[in-house]
Amino acid sequence: MKAFRTLVFWLHLLTGITVGIVVLIMSVTGVLLTYEKQMLRWADARALERRAPSPSAPRLDVATLVDRARVASPGTPTAVTWRAGDGAPVEVAFGRERTLFLDPSTGAVLGQGSAGARRFFRVVTDWHRWLGREGPRRALGKSITGLANLGFLFIIVSGIYLWWPRHWTRRTLRSVTLFRRGLRSKARDFNWHNVIGLWSWAPLVVVVASGVVISYPWATSLVYRTVGETPPAPRPPAAPAAMSPRAPGAGHTDAGPLLLAGLDPLVARAAARVAGWRSVTLTLPTRSDAPVTFAIDAGTGGQPQKRAELQLDRATGAEVKWTPFSAGTPGRRLRSILRFAHTGEVLGLVGQTIAGIVSLGAVFLVYTGLALSLRRLLKWTRRRRRFGVDGAARGVRARA
Repeated sequence: MKAFRTLVFWLHLLTGITVGIVVLIMSVTGVLLTYEKQMLRWADARALERRAPSPSAPRLDVATLVDRARVASPGTPTAVTWRAGDGAPVEVAFGRERTLFLDPSTGAVLGQGSAGARRFFRVVTDWHRWLGREGPRRALGKSITGLANLGFLFIIVSGIYLWWPRHWTRRTLRSVTLFRRGLRSKARDFNWHNVIGLWSWAPLVVVVASGVVISYPWATSLVYRTVGETPPAPRPPAAPAAMSPRAPGAGHTDAGPLLLAGLDPLVARAAARVAGWRSVTLTLPTRSDAPVTFAIDAGTGGQPQKRAELQLDRATGAEVKWTPFSAGTPGRRLRSILRFAHTGEVLGLVGQTIAGIVSLGAVFLVYTGLALSLRRLLKWTRRRRRFGVDGAARGVRARA
């Protein structure tokens, strides 16, 4: 048993040294991304407050709003989003490239929100996912962060095993469960490492394990197989940016002209489908014979259990398909939950706060772990050096 514990300890230590810096980068950026959605909306509201939309005037129709957006910005709009609240601006998206905010009553273009905040979070996200790499180099960055995340999962799981006291005494438990004052250097780092590791262990397992699922297709397949389902077929490679309607700025370039007539009754029907909705997003149609699709969200934007998709017949307004979260298979629902468990958003603001706190805790875990490892290395080096000097002296005396 002692030999196994020693093996786990050295694997824990060596893995931490190997992936520590990358985990530190992901943890720091994870803290900065904790309230990304809320901070972006706050920054956008601040950027638009000088031209605040009219709170009570009648709202313009979809066609007029889209036409105003097309005049103000190049490209083809792909979606229109209405948010709950009097006077909330309408958002017209141009693919993933940009979003234009308009006054819902006058159609006046209010701007693109806070460019600075969006640029900041884009840079932080690039470092969190790809270590700041761009273009073809993102694949390398993604592989490094994926491996580091997998290594961190091993560190967390092995850490609770190493934390487990050999002797359950009050003094022992206090040293590994509560912060102690007056400690210095090694004792302080040991105390912090154990205490933070213990109290953040469970949420860190969720955050890191869900990150592994996001990083690796085999982990996603494992999620489906865990609930007894066959994993879905892998998605085909993404089309080139110039041809893909999902690519940034591509809009509906290859899908035909927008067909906007008669959409307003459908928007009203979609809004009435879910009481207490927070946002309704219309995917702008490019085919007259296809159902009109709406995404209805009653949550914060990161709660899949509060999302639903509605398809309405364009000619009659009849409901063609209603797909709430509960309609998905167990595997699909679990995979969706894990995606937003990584950020804590699945539990709303409380979950985000917990994820942010344990990400901050991971920063201290990396710092204290590397500090303890460095002290161990220096101690070993001094011992080797002293042994070498003493051994040489004994050799000289023996030869004399």
